[in-house]
Amino acid sequence: MPATAEAIEPDRLAWHRKAVPALFALLIVVSFGGTFIYKLRFDGIFACPAGGYGSNAYLSDCTARTYGDYDHGAFWFGLEPQARRAAAEADVLIIGSSRLQFAFSGKATSNWFAALDIHPYLLGFSASETVVFFEPLLAKIRPSAKVYVVNVDRFFDDRVSPPADQILRGHDILARYEEKRTWQLLHRSLCGALPAVCGTALAIYRTRETGVWQRMGGGRLESKRVSDGKPSNVERWDRYARLAERFLARLPIDRSCVIFTIVPTVETKRAEAMAIAEKLGHDLLAPKIEGLSTFDGSHLDEASAERWSTAFFQEAGPRIRSCVAAGRASTG
Repeated sequence: MPATAEAIEPDRLAWHRKAVPALFALLIVVSFGGTFIYKLRFDGIFACPAGGYGSNAYLSDCTARTYGDYDHGAFWFGLEPQARRAAAEADVLIIGSSRLQFAFSGKATSNWFAALDIHPYLLGFSASETVVFFEPLLAKIRPSAKVYVVNVDRFFDDRVSPPADQILRGHDILARYEEKRTWQLLHRSLCGALPAVCGTALAIYRTRETGVWQRMGGGRLESKRVSDGKPSNVERWDRYARLAERFLARLPIDRSCVIFTIVPTVETKRAEAMAIAEKLGHDLLAPKIEGLSTFDGSHLDEASAERWSTAFFQEAGPRIRSCVAAGRASTG
């Protein structure tokens, strides 16, 4: 006998009661999943290109909002042991800001050191890092460098950068940096296989053996000419000089083997750097070259970096060679 409408209706109602909550739950799951994927693609690591890993590099900085800096934590917590070991064993340690990194990441630098069998390491950081972070970091790394090259560009300041502040004063910071390291594994494999799933936000990759930076993405940036700026914060120059004196006193090498420079930028603080050096009885090896440009209003473009670093080694080269030779003789 055919089922009556009255018999079918309860079954439909029962199915409806079960299906609607399930569909609602599925909709919530899909919505959260979509939001998560969107955040990863546009705010997280997948907003950055993945072409810089190469044979032995890691993602130092991804300018996406929720990823940001990895480099500070990588060195502070030893998450990249090969990089930290290379910095500790380098003959020449070059320290300072991202301006220094771009200035010395070209062929002129690598070729100059390779010709002399001298091993350098570029240990600059984003956020214009200062001695507040560098002093305890160097105590952790315990470098054996015979020469330090320091970019005196507000390096000797007691300002605390946002990444340094998180590391020095925050909580559960190690777990955050470990999570960032884990995401790089997925970023490299997925974007390597499907490059289209990753974006073009500005990304910086660091080579573990040398510290050299490679820039990727970022779109079209505004280039500006290098210039010298007017003196500013003059009332703080004595304070900067005292911080510089303290820094020099803590280094286990002769003061003459610490080379002060300032990488040119827009409104370069050359007068300030010269004043700090003079207060310490130090010299400033910072060649002044006409016609240099930045790729973004702050950092030297590739051609300018090559010209400036070539001139720097013409000035600083004899001292670097002498200090390295003396250091090797005393330990050999």
